[in-house]
This record gives sequence, structure tokens and C-alpha cells, in this order.
Amino acid sequence: MKELLKAVNRFRDERNWRRFHKAKDLSLSISLEAAELLEHFQWIDSEEAIENDKEGIGEEIADVMIYSMMLADDLEFDLEEIILAKLEKNKEKYPLKESKKYDD
Repeated sequence: MKELLKAVNRFRDERNWRRFHKAKDLSLSISLEAAELLEHFQWIDSEEAIENDKEGIGEEIADVMIYSMMLADDLEFDLEEIILAKLEKNKEKYPLKESKKYDD
């Protein structure tokens, strides 16, 4: 993950784009890219959307992840740490025994 983050930041820094990437701007970009991802699924079912443009869907996921990684790094979050912490919080919020009801 750290090497991937270095590659993302290197790409941005080589183009001198960091000055445009404040927390607000990165947050907006995450939302916009997520909306572009949703466009692939609008009015059709998931299977058809994937069949129609799996590559484009992957590109939008990459855009969301790139902006998210830059934002986390700029705010000095360790991605692995915050994701694992959120999973622990979700375990408490959604206990395994409660989710078993969907198996019935």
C-alpha cells in the first residue's frame, strides 16, 4: 500500500497539482468520481453494467481510490490503520450473530 501511495503522490507532484488538492477539493473529487461510477449502473442491473463496461467501472473505482489515498495521506492517516479500526467498529455495530439471520 505504501508503494502505491508513493506512486500516486509522485504522479501528482510531478505535475505540480498538490496546490489544487486541498481536503475540500479532494473530498469533492471523491464524490464526483463516485457519481461517475454510479452512472455505469444507472437504469440497468449490475450484471449488464459489468458486461457493458467493466474496464470503465474499474477506472472509476481507481479514481475514487486515488483521491481517497491522497486525502488520507494529506490528513496524515495511515490507511491500513484507519481501515482496520473501522472494521473493528463495524464488528461491534453489526455483530456476526445478528448477520446470520440473512442465512435463513
